[in-house]
Amino acid sequence: MATAATASHRASASTSGRDALAAASSAPAAVCLVPFRWWARVREEEAAGGVRYAATAAASPSYYGLRLLHSFLHPDLVLRLERGDGRAGGAGGGAGGRSYALVPADELSRALARQNSGFGLQNKHSFAGDSAGAYPLVLRISVRETSILTLKISKKDNPVENYKRANKIFNVDSQPVHVWDFSGQTNLILMNEWNRLHHDCCHADQENLLEVQVYAMSDSLTSKIGGTNKESSRDVNDLNADSYYRSFGRAGSMGLIGLENLGNTCFMNSSIQCLAHTPKLVDYFLGDYARNINRTNPLGLNGELALAFGELLRSLWTTDRKPVAPHHFKEKIACFAPQFSGFNQHDSQELLAFLLDGLHEDLNQVKCKLYEEAKDASGRPDEEVADEYWSNHLARNDSVIVDTCHGQYKSTLTCPTCNKKSVTFDPFMYLSLPVPSTAKRAMTVTVFSTDGSREPCSYDVSVPKFGTLSDLVQALSIACLLGDDEILLVAEVYNNCILRYLEEPSDSVSLLRDGDKLVAYRLPKKYEKSPLVIFTHQHFDEHSGGDNVTPQKKEFEAPLLAALPERVNGLSLQNIYLKLLNPFHLSKGDSSLNGSAGSTGDSADLMDGMPSDSGSNFQDIQFEDDPGSSNCSTNECEIITKAPGEYDGGKADPNKERRVEDFEFYLKSERADVQQQKIEINELDLLKTIPSRLHVNVHWQQNASRQYTASMLNNLPEIHKLELTLKGTEDWVALHGCLEAFLKEEPLGPEDMWYCPCCKKHQQAMKKLDLWRLPEVLVIHLKRFSYTQFTRNKLETFVDFPTTDLDLSSYIADKSEQPSSHYHLYAISNHYGNMGGGHYTASIYHEEGKGWYKFDDDCVTPISDDGIKTPAAYVLFYRRQ
Repeated sequence: MATAATASHRASASTSGRDALAAASSAPAAVCLVPFRWWARVREEEAAGGVRYAATAAASPSYYGLRLLHSFLHPDLVLRLERGDGRAGGAGGGAGGRSYALVPADELSRALARQNSGFGLQNKHSFAGDSAGAYPLVLRISVRETSILTLKISKKDNPVENYKRANKIFNVDSQPVHVWDFSGQTNLILMNEWNRLHHDCCHADQENLLEVQVYAMSDSLTSKIGGTNKESSRDVNDLNADSYYRSFGRAGSMGLIGLENLGNTCFMNSSIQCLAHTPKLVDYFLGDYARNINRTNPLGLNGELALAFGELLRSLWTTDRKPVAPHHFKEKIACFAPQFSGFNQHDSQELLAFLLDGLHEDLNQVKCKLYEEAKDASGRPDEEVADEYWSNHLARNDSVIVDTCHGQYKSTLTCPTCNKKSVTFDPFMYLSLPVPSTAKRAMTVTVFSTDGSREPCSYDVSVPKFGTLSDLVQALSIACLLGDDEILLVAEVYNNCILRYLEEPSDSVSLLRDGDKLVAYRLPKKYEKSPLVIFTHQHFDEHSGGDNVTPQKKEFEAPLLAALPERVNGLSLQNIYLKLLNPFHLSKGDSSLNGSAGSTGDSADLMDGMPSDSGSNFQDIQFEDDPGSSNCSTNECEIITKAPGEYDGGKADPNKERRVEDFEFYLKSERADVQQQKIEINELDLLKTIPSRLHVNVHWQQNASRQYTASMLNNLPEIHKLELTLKGTEDWVALHGCLEAFLKEEPLGPEDMWYCPCCKKHQQAMKKLDLWRLPEVLVIHLKRFSYTQFTRNKLETFVDFPTTDLDLSSYIADKSEQPSSHYHLYAISNHYGNMGGGHYTASIYHEEGKGWYKFDDDCVTPISDDGIKTPAAYVLFYRRQ
């Protein structure tokens, strides 16, 4: 939309035309000349207030020959404007001649924005291709009498073509011409002249320069002007109005202006374009929004954010197609939100949340916020409680943002101990939906027993790519047929020691790299809180030395773990360790465990990281039911069944005393490699206090390596990166799936414990959300980004979202009569690339053009309806149908 505006300049009569034109052109025009009939129809009752002037030709000779000579000597078009008593009241004010209206450019912009949909319905032409509908015109206005103005249009001030057009418009010989002033410029000129006359009685005639932007007065129309009857004049005015409709209904200009990238500001441009094309916000900020600014709100930004956004939005809704550089707006953002200062890339949704909240507080009409404490439901109907919460919310919050974007959901907390329920109804400005990912990650984990009853076994389990350790433990428990009376203690092994225990269920598996090595220990539940002993061990590597060289000591890779008894001494530690070694003991006559019966030979291969194709103990199981998954019911790890005396120090093993001499035990610290002391087997008072985790290093003598297999302790497989989905398949989920994941019942995190008033303590309650009241504009944020202390990930899952009919009726808990729960999409904020070097764009449906456009910073191009659905969709904007 053309921003026309002028400031009125006062210039002496002797001012040259060139200087006058330069002065008038020094600022953009703020006044536009449009057909009165069209303006009155668009403005409706708002058209009141215009002042009518009747235009007649200035005095000139009556004879034709003298008139020709006069026009040659005085080429300027001079009109006499006589002020009338009537004021514009409707479309009929222009009957009986040609009538035009002088209107402020900003009012014209707002009127056109309100009429956008109507323009688009009437015409589908391109606006950019026709420049005949708008051109600048410099007018010279002087005051002759109290109610009479002289209007001069000079060839010196205007291009020849524009001057010719003006002559046709103001041709008073063929028809009466009226000019209605809605801009107040003529009143201002009259007042200035009256003030000047009061102080300076002797004065020369002063001319005031006024630049206007003329619309819908093309030669093709003015050439049709002829005749003086009312019907002819009505036809001409209707043609002018229709031409005006065509000029502004050409869908290529208004609202299709890009924003310059100031340096990694694509995130800001994307959010701004989506908000600047929200119909209700467009109408609001093209109107007189400044009167609603709350400068006393301590939570607001002194109205500066609203003013900066309104100024930027207006610059995007003009007929000028030049991209806008949002320097001023960015400065305001950085001033009030320092996290967005500088030129780093940021999250468009985080900026959007700040903008919506900041605009709300700047425009909040509640000056004094009274606190209303929420009352307990106490068995009252949900409808009554919800209305009470909503009324309290509106009593403190009243702005266009609340009217447009605020909804309400029901939150239910249930205590797992006493089943106490707490129901609240909270407002929301947008919905942040999780994106369930179907992508899987295969992870190899080696499971050890803690009582020596089972062989170690490696399992390849499948978990969600961005799942949690809870998902891993659940999948592993199914794979190893974990008993109801057992738990799994998962740990990461590095440099032959346990680097860390993976005990936080909510930690992401993305923290684990493919090259890491994981172990899990089957521990009876009764020992879950008991102290543990961790055995690391080293042996003589016979391959490390030659014939005359002593073999070097080498650490075994896999530590062993067991529960500690109440009394710890050298003998008890020795017995525990020998018990843990039972699955690795070679049978008499066997050179290695590979010669034992059953599937143990395959186990040794698996521990070398090379599972065989059949009969293997390398188990494969999916976290979720999958046709390609296999259970381990047929390939279960071998359970060692020995005589009880073997574990209890009885006489079942006649070689036990000899085996004991093959090991030396040393206490060591958890982190340091320095051994504290050697443990004597007959030492009774080994420890004064038992630590939660006791670390013992075991030295194998040379003879021990011949009695036990080393391969199963010495080779832990790494986490494998195994693609389980077929090549070319896409991670896909429907938007309804995201909504269901958001609304499903789930436990609170350990850091979000809820205080139960009945149990009188914090509980890990179950939380359930339900939508209760939907806003006019529903903003949906797809949670594609996840942040941890160590990693940042982005989900590239394709979310299939409806564009024309998003039906949310099945998700509304309030079954009473409500506004429509059907929505259609009108804007998308997209993010392409990864976390560090991505790029934001916006896809927006343009009402006038009846199509989608891609806003890529300063570049605006049309796109197909099919092109808006991509894995880059990040924030979706829906409005109620």
